[in-house]
Amino acid sequence: MPLVLGALVWGACLPAGTAAAVELTLQRIMGSPALSGPVPRALKLSPDGRLATLLRPRADDRERYDLWAIDTTTGAERILVDSQLLGSNAEVSEEEKMRRERARLGGTRGVVQYAWAADGRSILVPLDGDLFVFTLADDRIRRITATPETELDARMAPRGGFVSFVRGQDLFIHDLDSGSERRLTTDGGGAVSWGTAEFVAQEEMDRHDGVWWSPDEQALVVARVDETDVPLVTRAAIGADGTRVHSQRYPRAGSPNARVSLHVFRPTGPADAPPVPLDLGPDHDRYVARVDWAPDGRSILVQRQSRDQRRLDLLRFDPATGRGTVVATEEQPTWVNLSDDLRSLPDGRLLWTSERDGFRHLWVLGDGAPEQVTRGPWAIDKVVGLDRAAARAFFIGWTDTPLERHLYAVDLPCDGRPAGTPRRLTEPGGWHDATMDDTASRALVTRSTPAQPPQTFLADAAGARIRWIEENRPAGAHPYAPFMADHIEPEFGTLVTPDGTTLHHAHLQPRIAAGAKAPALVIVYGGPGVGPLVARRWGSLTAQYFARRGWHVFSIDNRGTSGRGKAFEDPIHRALGQIEVADQMLGHAWLASRADVDPARIAVQGWSYGGYMVLRLLAAHPGRFAAGVAGAPVTAWDLYDTHYTERYLGNPTSDRAPYDRSDVVPEADRIADPLLLIHGMADDNVIFDNTAALAARLQKTGRLFEMMVYPGQTHRIAGPETGVHLWRSIEDFLDRRLASPRARSRAPTE
Repeated sequence: MPLVLGALVWGACLPAGTAAAVELTLQRIMGSPALSGPVPRALKLSPDGRLATLLRPRADDRERYDLWAIDTTTGAERILVDSQLLGSNAEVSEEEKMRRERARLGGTRGVVQYAWAADGRSILVPLDGDLFVFTLADDRIRRITATPETELDARMAPRGGFVSFVRGQDLFIHDLDSGSERRLTTDGGGAVSWGTAEFVAQEEMDRHDGVWWSPDEQALVVARVDETDVPLVTRAAIGADGTRVHSQRYPRAGSPNARVSLHVFRPTGPADAPPVPLDLGPDHDRYVARVDWAPDGRSILVQRQSRDQRRLDLLRFDPATGRGTVVATEEQPTWVNLSDDLRSLPDGRLLWTSERDGFRHLWVLGDGAPEQVTRGPWAIDKVVGLDRAAARAFFIGWTDTPLERHLYAVDLPCDGRPAGTPRRLTEPGGWHDATMDDTASRALVTRSTPAQPPQTFLADAAGARIRWIEENRPAGAHPYAPFMADHIEPEFGTLVTPDGTTLHHAHLQPRIAAGAKAPALVIVYGGPGVGPLVARRWGSLTAQYFARRGWHVFSIDNRGTSGRGKAFEDPIHRALGQIEVADQMLGHAWLASRADVDPARIAVQGWSYGGYMVLRLLAAHPGRFAAGVAGAPVTAWDLYDTHYTERYLGNPTSDRAPYDRSDVVPEADRIADPLLLIHGMADDNVIFDNTAALAARLQKTGRLFEMMVYPGQTHRIAGPETGVHLWRSIEDFLDRRLASPRARSRAPTE
């Protein structure tokens, strides 16, 4: 589910002496080049660390990306794949569009993803439905496929000898030396597919793979997905040029999931040799969460999650026989969070993260009892590197404050040496992410602060900057430089709940006359699986836009938000929309008590889970908000998918009560405040049925509301023109309902 439209992360004022400000408009916010500067995507280091690769937006089209490479020694940069020269602008399949949507790539064009071969000699590049391979030795790019169909889920074999892909729901491999193509499976079609991740794996489990190559390319694990029992939903993608009806297997809460099995194939073996199935146990009503090969290729590591998500087993399989044994088990009374943190150590032990003590920490699994590496009342976000020679791990986490995220290094217990103390490698005051090469000798670090848009640099293993990849300073010719003089400084603060829990909030204060009162806009997400909105990083430009127009803009991170440990998340278990509402109302009370806020003109806006929160707030506390804007909201949780919904509310077939307590539709008659509903009419994540169900209930009970629907748009409303329309619609609604002190005087064409 996670999608935060216009979520607030907080900017700061520029020092005195900067250039005079110019008006910040919605057209400029949505236009090209991007105001936040040339922020790259898909940052990766080649396995040997010699090249940094990235997807860079074009200056004239912020949604189109090309593949670039930067020499980490000399700093020389070059374009590897020019999407306009090489691409055909062909229409990709509906399935590929939906996959991009689930990978949060909806609306992007050109090169949207790529993958290095593990030997560092070549790069796989899908483009406009076909596949290309770039080889570094000769700077040559060659086309692998040229078919009317879109090749899906392409994967490069580790040594660069093969490319696997899915066509027509069957798995194929392409031999790059001979140019020959071989079909490995034959029964794909209808409800059966090979080599892909099922819907909930992509949307909720952050697993987008259905093929895993062995390190020596002699075998590959392939997922077989059978959706025969999954309900078939007819989804009408209503667009400006007509309606396209798509049949989609959508596992609503309480309904059967896809049956996922794993099979080991030998791509160079006899064509009639049957694959070896992995014995995942007799219970088919479970999830395949993760699959990894051990570095020596002798075993396969599989993470198996129970349907109720309270148990996660790590199993080790023999690829020759398919037999497996349990290596470790995680159990929680609420739910077990998934991660990509598993790493194999040279001595056969495993690096693992666990929340068994209430916070995500590093553990080492061996023959004896698990050994804890890090500890304390703070959480690891993810492991990003492992120096196997030095027995040192690198991770992103929040040891200092929930408002800042940093890169850390910690020595693992090894040869009698105890575990070390984590060392912060990035400077304080900002928000960081990182990716590392295979030996963890170098890192690509992306950082931003309240006054600095995201910038990327190459660092050594101690965190020292070697060179800039994208300095992106908002000065000179930078797109945002003309607007920095009027950038508004945030105020960070904390509030304490009646039970003693500390909540963090942030506030953009408009520049208004002394003694004046201004309206306020609360922007909320509030749901699980998304890190804090309140953070010391580059901020939302739409938040800046409203603050410059004379609005107070406010957010608070309620319980249920990730990043602060399991105890902070768990209160929402079997009770969505309850503790979050109480925490948000604590923020509302703080805001309403300010002398410069008009308590009768406080509005709330949110998207996805945030849209759900808007509705819950209006229903629970009628009259407290002057208006609400709910975008793509979940309104009835049994319309949403199994993995997300059952994690928090349980299975409705065995206990319906949590759903009845959490749904919005039954509470619709309590919504009396002005409401604007917004939804994309081709949304396959929070399907349009949610808004339709609420609209019908509001109409039946005589409640007036407004609605804006977007033909052809999915869960993310994409495109510069549509983005402007979206935010102008929100702005217009709020101006009318709250009588903003600065009414718009611009022409409709602006």
